Amino acid sequence: MKRVPEQLTTFARDLRTNSTKAERLLWLRLRQYRPRFTRQLVVGPYIVDLACRQVKLAVELDGGQHANVTDYDDRRTTFLEGQGWLVMRLWNNQVEENPDGAAEFVLAQCEERLGGATHPRPLPSREGRQRRPRFR
Repeated sequence: MKRVPEQLTTFARDLRTNSTKAERLLWLRLRQYRPRFTRQLVVGPYIVDLACRQVKLAVELDGGQHANVTDYDDRRTTFLEGQGWLVMRLWNNQVEENPDGAAEFVLAQCEERLGGATHPRPLPSREGRQRRPRFR
């Protein structure tokens, strides 16, 4: 038995393939950071636009169709918060106008939940070490 219904997996895959401009702009800035972010993550019966699993941070990018918060949005937010997720909502036009600022805002929330700093491309385990001279 699969953990995620096949229909949701297929829909999430389609959403990744046909992402909005705002999703692409924000993803290009967040994908290099650790802890990792992922796109179109299935959580229960819902799909989250961008998510950081380690700190349970869900980022929802909303367009004009979300000008009035719907019952569906409220149910999804309530469900995710009940599972321990923090739901952040950003408007598409805000991300498109200032993608770097939006990424900094998301990373600041991630850092706050993590209790430490996020890091782009951390050093490999041996880089920066001083080699001891060998004595024979």
